[in-house]
Amino acid sequence: MQPRLPSTAIVIGSGIVGASVAYFLARRGIAVRLIEAVSPAAEATGAADGAVSVASKKPGPMMQAALKGVALFGELADEGLLAGAFKRRSTFIVAASEDECAVLEAHASALAGAGVRVDTLDGKTLRARFCALSPGARMAIEVHGEGHAIGYQVVHRLLTAANVKVSRNTSVQELMLDTNGQRITKVTTSRGDARADIVVLAAGNGSAGLLGLRDILRPRKGQLLITERAPALNAAMPGAIMSGRYLLSKGSQTSAKAAPGRGLGLVIDPLVTGQFLIGGTREDFGDRSTNDIDAVSQILRDAVALVPGLASLRLLRSFAGVRTAVVDGLPLVGRIPGTENGFVATGFEGDGICLGPVMGKSIVQMICGEPTDVDLSVFDPSRFVLSGALQ
Repeated sequence: MQPRLPSTAIVIGSGIVGASVAYFLARRGIAVRLIEAVSPAAEATGAADGAVSVASKKPGPMMQAALKGVALFGELADEGLLAGAFKRRSTFIVAASEDECAVLEAHASALAGAGVRVDTLDGKTLRARFCALSPGARMAIEVHGEGHAIGYQVVHRLLTAANVKVSRNTSVQELMLDTNGQRITKVTTSRGDARADIVVLAAGNGSAGLLGLRDILRPRKGQLLITERAPALNAAMPGAIMSGRYLLSKGSQTSAKAAPGRGLGLVIDPLVTGQFLIGGTREDFGDRSTNDIDAVSQILRDAVALVPGLASLRLLRSFAGVRTAVVDGLPLVGRIPGTENGFVATGFEGDGICLGPVMGKSIVQMICGEPTDVDLSVFDPSRFVLSGALQ
């Protein structure tokens, strides 16, 4: 017997995850109210690098989720929803030292073992294929079938298609439970109370206080750069570049006991505008709303060392965003423990663009009692003991 579908839903947060949840709910005829503290894509989604990629993933649940995420972007582009908003391209992970070569060879084997199409390019082949690279590039692996999307464009497409209006500049203050503590009866906001059959929390860093998980969900800063247009150099790059060091920077701050630090990696993405997006950092400290000269200088030095032609371009913009990280490196996606009608999807850190649509679709499938596209069991929020707001 099919479970009864909810008639109404409240989604808290209008980044790419919340917008995706709203879209897939609306497609089923469920009336959605989307509540946003600022405006759509105002936080991490609007300051993301836009990678729709599995290239940096290790075998495991995040790789499997990313594979599903990349596939769904392709489907939505082919259907027309994201046509022109999703650029298909390969990712080239480049090694410039013996240590990086060793890491890259092992990573290529791991990707191939998970079913990812990967080609290994020696130095000579690489420079013939990718003439913009420095002679210092020793080898690379090409990860096929990836892409790039600009977060705020995807959010606009999703919300327009769903015909969902956003309650902007509305902060959520509390999720109120019934006397048994099993159902969310209302959402208290700065503009009054709201009620619905189900509530989905997709508020990024704003989720921590509502769930009592400030020690579990942590803000993580990233700095990114945008250059002026350089059509010839852009056309000479058949895909995005990721340095071998990027693999080492990822996951360096996942331990709850680790000292605050800054991870520096390098990604150079040729955009459809003819510009380049260059990043970036992973930081657990510092002013989260601004860039700093040390980080920007180091990113630019590394970028020019790998692609010398970038030295002649002007830097147009530097910006920083704050993503939501979970202490064990896995997002929280599933039912809010102890509740019948509360769900959460947050903590994607730098993977929000890639995973937003597929996780939004999967959480809606869970709500509707259907098999989910992504196995959500490993992301179950109940792995942490909730305290505070919903205890």
